[in-house]
Amino acid sequence: MNSEILEISSIRKLISNKKIYWTKHCLNRMNQRNILISDVKYAIGNGKIIEYYYEDYPNPSCLILGRKKDNKIIHIVCGISNKEVIMITVYYPDKDKWENDIRKGGNNNELF
Repeated sequence: MNSEILEISSIRKLISNKKIYWTKHCLNRMNQRNILISDVKYAIGNGKIIEYYYEDYPNPSCLILGRKKDNKIIHIVCGISNKEVIMITVYYPDKDKWENDIRKGGNNNELF
């Protein structure tokens, strides 16, 4: 798998070209958490990949940290194939677990 496909710019391009697949699991979780599709797209637009899962099957995936329009932070887990972004789940991060990554973007670069 080409590692360039697992870049935020590639994900944004696929989404802008409407090459996105929403899993049933993802849509159920979003509904339970009152997160809209537009929230996810917005957060990806301003977000940053903070973890990579190159070995995930059947496609590599990543964890994106971004903000919704109301400024709330969300995490987005998505898989990437050559033709589409596969939305796996979306959630509000646990502040105790992710406090440093929320501020630092996972690699000591200031994000928010």
